[in-house]
Amino acid sequence: MIPKSNIPDPARFLRSLFDRAVEVADPMRSLAGFLPEKPKGRVLVIGAGKASARMAEAVEAAWGPCDGLVITRYGYGRPCQGIEIIEAAHPVPDQAGVDATQRILQLLDGLTEDDFVLALVSGGASALLCGPAQGMTLAEKQQVNAALLASGAPIVAMNTVRKHLSQVKGGQLSAASYPARLLALMISDVPGDDPAFIGSGPTVGDATTPDDVRAILDRWAIPVPPSARAVLDHSGVVPPGDPRLSRTENVIYAAPAQSLAAAADLAAPLADVRTLGDRIEGEARDVARDQAAMARDIAASLKSGDRPVLLLSGGELTVTRTGDGVGGPNAEFCLALALALNGHPQIYALACDTDGVDGAAEVAGALVSPRTLQTPGAAEALARNDAHSWFAKVGSQVVTGPTLTNVNDFRAILILPPE
Repeated sequence: MIPKSNIPDPARFLRSLFDRAVEVADPMRSLAGFLPEKPKGRVLVIGAGKASARMAEAVEAAWGPCDGLVITRYGYGRPCQGIEIIEAAHPVPDQAGVDATQRILQLLDGLTEDDFVLALVSGGASALLCGPAQGMTLAEKQQVNAALLASGAPIVAMNTVRKHLSQVKGGQLSAASYPARLLALMISDVPGDDPAFIGSGPTVGDATTPDDVRAILDRWAIPVPPSARAVLDHSGVVPPGDPRLSRTENVIYAAPAQSLAAAADLAAPLADVRTLGDRIEGEARDVARDQAAMARDIAASLKSGDRPVLLLSGGELTVTRTGDGVGGPNAEFCLALALALNGHPQIYALACDTDGVDGAAEVAGALVSPRTLQTPGAAEALARNDAHSWFAKVGSQVVTGPTLTNVNDFRAILILPPE
């Protein structure tokens, strides 16, 4: 018997919280307040990321038509008056991204100290802003990206590797714009909101070294072509304090904590909200088991008539791929959670990526209910890293299409009181 509460439709309630988290991170709602007055001299708008086209649209809504170019994911383009929008591949880069990145570097060439550059950076820029280091081919860069995504390494480790194998990351975009003044507006999708790791920090100096990269490759047994290790000796990453960064300002104007807070505010009239943090990392199935145990303990403590309890969390989980299925960290979290809950009648959950894309699938994530495991085969699907296929079969996928923003993963677990 599924208990009754003041939340008659738990799945709809959880989806409303996710939609609210996405809504408050929409650049059209939040970016304009962080723009200065439009400079009177030459202004160039550049950028990359899954939110960058929407960010460019918001800039032109405030400033009017602008010159420039931004790179976004296929399907994430927006109409702009002057800024050119180029779509490219994510999470593994393609030639369109390489060509567009070279065009951005050409636009920056020859700027003077009287010029102003506005850089729009969001999650996804690590793949979309793609300039392989000299000595590496695009095919080799694609091989590295695919290996990183399958390794289970945390995002900070992955982006450290990406910086040292690039012509534009790790402060190199700012160096290319010097001596122009550069303002980078960022949407954070990384745990801890460190600007050096948002989109692999194209406008932020970086203190990591080639030896750090070698240690990451060895620790997570990441297979890379010989060229990747060879170019480390000639890394162009720009260290903090480099004079070419002196005219750059980096501003994070939207972050996961804001979205979690907005969801918590929406839920507060109906549930006791407990926020577990916005920077949770780890293997998706391990975190799922931990949170399932927490939810079961809370369910056991509730009495009839108590208010429901809502657990909210963000961050970026990882998946170490050992199977050949179609999965992503949010769907894998949900499937592992469902197995750990084993049909618990009081517990519902949702886990989604706020950009609308979980892993490489055009699916944001999934919903879990007491009925999720009524169809057999869940354990086998988890073993194959095939969570998306599983949730498609049981009809519990969350499909949003392009959300035009990206503030990392959103997880919500609702624990209802017994009857």
